[in-house]
Amino acid sequence: QSYSKFVVRTEKACASKEPPERQIVVGICSMMKKSKSKPMTQILERLCRFEYITVVIFPEDVILNEPVDKWPLCDCLVSFHSKGFPLDKAVSYANLRNPLLINDLNTQYHIQDRREVYRILQQEGIDLPRYAVLNRDPDKPDECNLVEGEDHVEVNGEVFPKPFVEKPVCAEDHNVYIYYPTSAGGGSQRLFRKIGSRSSVYSPESNVRKTGSYIYEEFMPTDGTDVKVYTVGPDYAHAEARKSPALDGKVERDSEGKEIRYPVMLTAMEKLVARKVCLAFKQTVCGFDLLRANGHSYVCDVNGFSFVKNSMKYYDDCAKILGNIVMRELAPQFHIPWSIPTEAEDIPIVPTTSGTMMELRCVIAIIRHGDRTPKQKMKMEVRNPMFFELFDKYGGYKTGKLKLKKPKQLQEVLDIARQLLLELGDGREDCEIEEKKSKLEQLKTVLEMYGHFSGINRKVQITYLPHGQPKTSSEEEDTRKECPSLLLVLKWGGELTPAGRVQAEELGRAFRCMYPGGQGDYAGFPGCGLLRLHSTYRHDLKIYASDEGRVQMTAAAFAKGLLALEGELTPILVQMVKSANMNGLLDNDSDSLSGCQHRVKARLHEIMQKDQEFTEEDYDRLAPTGASSVVNSMRIVENPVMTCDQVYTLIQSLTSQIRKRLEDPKSADLQLYHSETLELMLQRWSKLERDFRMKSGRYDISKIPDIYDCVKYDVQHNATLGLEDTLELFRLSRALADIIIPQEYGINKVEKLDIAYAYCLPLVKKIQLDLQRTHEDESVNKLHPLYSRGVMSPGRHVRTRLYFTSESHVHSLLSTFRYGGLLDEEKDQQWKRAMDYLGAVSELNYMTQIVIMLYEDNNKDPSSEERFHVELHFSPGVKGCEEEEKAPMGFGFRPASAENDQKQTDPGSLEDLSRDEPDRALPLSEPMGIHRRSPLIRNRKTGSMEPEVGVVVGVVVGVVVVVVAAVKDETRIASIF
Repeated sequence: QSYSKFVVRTEKACASKEPPERQIVVGICSMMKKSKSKPMTQILERLCRFEYITVVIFPEDVILNEPVDKWPLCDCLVSFHSKGFPLDKAVSYANLRNPLLINDLNTQYHIQDRREVYRILQQEGIDLPRYAVLNRDPDKPDECNLVEGEDHVEVNGEVFPKPFVEKPVCAEDHNVYIYYPTSAGGGSQRLFRKIGSRSSVYSPESNVRKTGSYIYEEFMPTDGTDVKVYTVGPDYAHAEARKSPALDGKVERDSEGKEIRYPVMLTAMEKLVARKVCLAFKQTVCGFDLLRANGHSYVCDVNGFSFVKNSMKYYDDCAKILGNIVMRELAPQFHIPWSIPTEAEDIPIVPTTSGTMMELRCVIAIIRHGDRTPKQKMKMEVRNPMFFELFDKYGGYKTGKLKLKKPKQLQEVLDIARQLLLELGDGREDCEIEEKKSKLEQLKTVLEMYGHFSGINRKVQITYLPHGQPKTSSEEEDTRKECPSLLLVLKWGGELTPAGRVQAEELGRAFRCMYPGGQGDYAGFPGCGLLRLHSTYRHDLKIYASDEGRVQMTAAAFAKGLLALEGELTPILVQMVKSANMNGLLDNDSDSLSGCQHRVKARLHEIMQKDQEFTEEDYDRLAPTGASSVVNSMRIVENPVMTCDQVYTLIQSLTSQIRKRLEDPKSADLQLYHSETLELMLQRWSKLERDFRMKSGRYDISKIPDIYDCVKYDVQHNATLGLEDTLELFRLSRALADIIIPQEYGINKVEKLDIAYAYCLPLVKKIQLDLQRTHEDESVNKLHPLYSRGVMSPGRHVRTRLYFTSESHVHSLLSTFRYGGLLDEEKDQQWKRAMDYLGAVSELNYMTQIVIMLYEDNNKDPSSEERFHVELHFSPGVKGCEEEEKAPMGFGFRPASAENDQKQTDPGSLEDLSRDEPDRALPLSEPMGIHRRSPLIRNRKTGSMEPEVGVVVGVVVGVVVVVVAAVKDETRIASIF
């Protein structure tokens, strides 16, 4: 109906060629697809409500086929370029009739060229990503200088490390590619104009395009959110956030099939940017893209004329502003009385929580990575000049250390190993090759594995030794040279397995239960709890990971499950996961242990070398904290040397069985879990057999964690081989490991705190900052209050910080909480129950979590003890291979108190962030049940392995320890650590 009304008016105007008396004619000159669109129809219908304005739509046939002097007359022209539109004719019409232009036409030529867009933005001082232009123009060969490396491109001398973005210079070409580094899995994400429910697709192709001209720019990490800004004049900007098309390529659509976007608040600085863009491009109605990254906002695209879809308030605002512009400019010459009405500015009223309900403000989780292949290491001292040249080439002399992970670097190490083995093979024994042949062969074999390099699963570390390697035992010859050498350490394995990815993704889904409205079936259906919170962009989420590949991939898989994403992990990793390799936040250099840790390891080694049963004195020395898990393991071990003898014998039996399997022709093509071969499995165990028992006959206790690691892996993933006595080897090595692994992080309380301080002080400081109140944080997306009916606290957001790391940081952080004087076990029974539970946990397995939750009651005085509520949650991660009943059970929840009894709850609301159920008491001895506040309500059937192996292991045991503490203010929050 609305559209037919405009058509009638158009026909009348075309017939008369003259505008109606005392009417201002606004002409709409665009392709019919745009003129007939729902937003345009809605806005023009409202524009017609202005008493003196008449709208005329130019028919598409007239625009395309008639000369401009035959086009309808108008006083004000709304015209914009789109596919098939004759912009040249529109410019001619404007020159002929000289109407008021809502959007300048000449500038629209610039908007079609991304180079011009970026030039204008730069000229206006608007922030945009660092970029370089590659022009492939035969007449200007000096503008096309591209050098492509494995993990970067160099464009006219400007280097762009991956990830980077490649955009065609033509703005009409929407085939934008994002290239990922090899450390994140390589390949590229190919963005395109939406087709159905897809806006991008992942491709394994890692090389840039070789034809055409492109802009190359640095990739901005936006946490998976893009912001679209729509101006109507320099003083009005509407902003919407949507899921970035680069994330998984799946377009979120509503029930009407429209892409889901959410109105958000712009900061003062962003409003200034919107004004600048509008004026610089002379486009009253203008759309552009903002990237919010690292606390700044960058413009990455200007689209020219575009409208917001499906927003009645925007239609009202847009029509009102356009009508006022037309009347302000043209009313005087038509002698029409007009004064622009002044209206009170909208005041964004934000309702607060009511009653004694508390609002979730912050969730912090520290999570260990998922199931991985066994980590393996080989050390060799090297003196060949080729190794020194390599060390020098990559700047090793600056720090005395070098870490090589890139494919090109690993290829160079492999080339040296091959060259030296070739010379040794030629019988040139007189040549200066001191490297051991067996070690060189192992170096070559490992680097040749998989047939290709990936920085995720292998690395070489080289350390400068000015006087050579010191003697490790008296058996070595005393002919050691004093000249310098290099210690080459090759590390491989430790990759996240398919099972590890499943664990992380499942835990991500389960983690939604941490948020109000997220209970039941992992909050599986979209639209409630966390997904609702995240989709309205009130969720300030940041995910950090150490620089280890398995940790980064765990973080990406977790994010995929948490946010219900689809597709490959590489784009999710690049967009969502921040590397935290700064100030030791999540990484640690195991080669530079603290003095305290060296002393602890030496004492452990000494105690575990006694060929006698543990005495009471040994119990006091080895388990002074009285942790029941360590005491129980010592009782199983009884005599450490005899147990090590048994373990060594079982390893010999295992390697013997594997060798026999290798001789069997039926085993020739046998594939083990995660594409491992029997040869590789034999190498793994043979090395442990060689290293565990030293030449002196004593045992190297530091190898026990590796032995346990390997047997646990084979019991879980390679059980179908049917190797004898693996379960006994698992039982004994686990008992030894349960003593050694936790005690390596300190034996008594003072040592535990000393080592924890060395490992995780930066992380604890970061957690302190995360717990500060977040009201004034302007750099996060906030839901616009005018669009937030039914949302309890639209002006506020929940801060989530997820830290993925390795075992050392989890042990250290737990030590900080347990022994840092948070609460007194003698005075607080709940804390005692929690500490007893932690003492009974023997292993911090894969996906172990420590979760801190902060709640706030806005109705309480900021100085009140009842204003804040802090909880600590804990789970020891993946269920082990032993029977479930041996795992410690119970909750550490405080019994329901009188104040909780007073609370009135409404569990039916999905919008209310503050609503939750009162705590329910559970005795420590009771088996696990469903508990509303538990972050770990787990489905035990979610274990998933590769189908050809057929082993099923439960993913996570749901056990929780919770500590509740009232906190006065930020200062007190900080001081509890």
